[in-house]
Amino acid sequence: MARGSEHYKQKERHQKEIYHDLLAQLPPCARDYLRDKDLTTQISTRISYAYDLLTFFRFIQNNNPLYKNREIKNISYEDLELFSSEDFTEYQHYLEFSTESADGEAHENGKRAIARKMASLRGLYEYHMKHENVTKNPMLLVQMPKIKKDKNIIRMNNYEVRNILQTVETCNGKMSERQRKALEKTKERDLAILTLMLGTGIRVSECVGLDLTDIDFKVNSLTIVRKGGGQDIIYFGEEVHDVLKQYIQGERKVININEGHEKALFISSKGNRMSVDAIERLVKKYGHIAVPNKKITPHKLRSTYGTALYRETGDIRLVADVLGHENINTTIDFYAAIEDEHKRKAANAVSLRKDTDDSDED
Repeated sequence: MARGSEHYKQKERHQKEIYHDLLAQLPPCARDYLRDKDLTTQISTRISYAYDLLTFFRFIQNNNPLYKNREIKNISYEDLELFSSEDFTEYQHYLEFSTESADGEAHENGKRAIARKMASLRGLYEYHMKHENVTKNPMLLVQMPKIKKDKNIIRMNNYEVRNILQTVETCNGKMSERQRKALEKTKERDLAILTLMLGTGIRVSECVGLDLTDIDFKVNSLTIVRKGGGQDIIYFGEEVHDVLKQYIQGERKVININEGHEKALFISSKGNRMSVDAIERLVKKYGHIAVPNKKITPHKLRSTYGTALYRETGDIRLVADVLGHENINTTIDFYAAIEDEHKRKAANAVSLRKDTDDSDED
């Protein structure tokens, strides 16, 4: 069940393979830094850090004449002290936009992406300064991108939620006859996925990892594996119960499921466990038809559920617990938009010129 399933074992194996391949390409100074994080971070985080560090070292190799003929694996602690703040500033410009990528295609990054990529370098220097492996930290002179908090959380209102579910149920909207026939074959599955995500706020990765045995219809619960790898139980309502039952007892029974995928809850038309990319495309497809003025993604379904739950309960700790946020500040920041709604209502709550009975004056 859940974390012990074959799906998660294979996923973990694959991530370890990627991580060890990246480590083999990095210099010792980077490997030491990443291995220090083995017990405190998830492997997916370390993979992201490794990619970011490797991108920087490749930039240095291609743009700094001193390193043209140096292998990345041979970059030393002394080299870390030789890198200047100008190197890092130029790297930020490179990340922002460049046509000098390995595949020859242009790439660009927003401020948030640049800040995240620079964070791995900042952490690298902080680690080696702390352990006295270097005596200088040029990153202290580098100006980091300023990021404004965005309170415009994109989510769907009640009308839009009904519209996207009805789009699946009736296969309506701007569809060709061919599209309708194709969607008819997966209607129960697609409706179950969208209803489940809108009705529980689970992440797309948590949805993909579900097995049949993770569902308990007696108490309407799901056993899921959270983003950090921990196992959790969440509960769902009758709407979710009904569409899941209908899919499991209907469409799923007639699918030819490939070997090794028999336990998966959501199966693709090719007989395999559905992937994260497949569900993202599915949500985008129906969102484009039903809510054309908004870019709907699986995370927007999660936002829709979270804000609706907060609006109904006013309990931010409950929202954090149900969504699996380890830090409640994540929830507070993310759903601050609801507080703005309350403030807007307050603007018209008091009428300055309204006739009132002031007989009880102080």
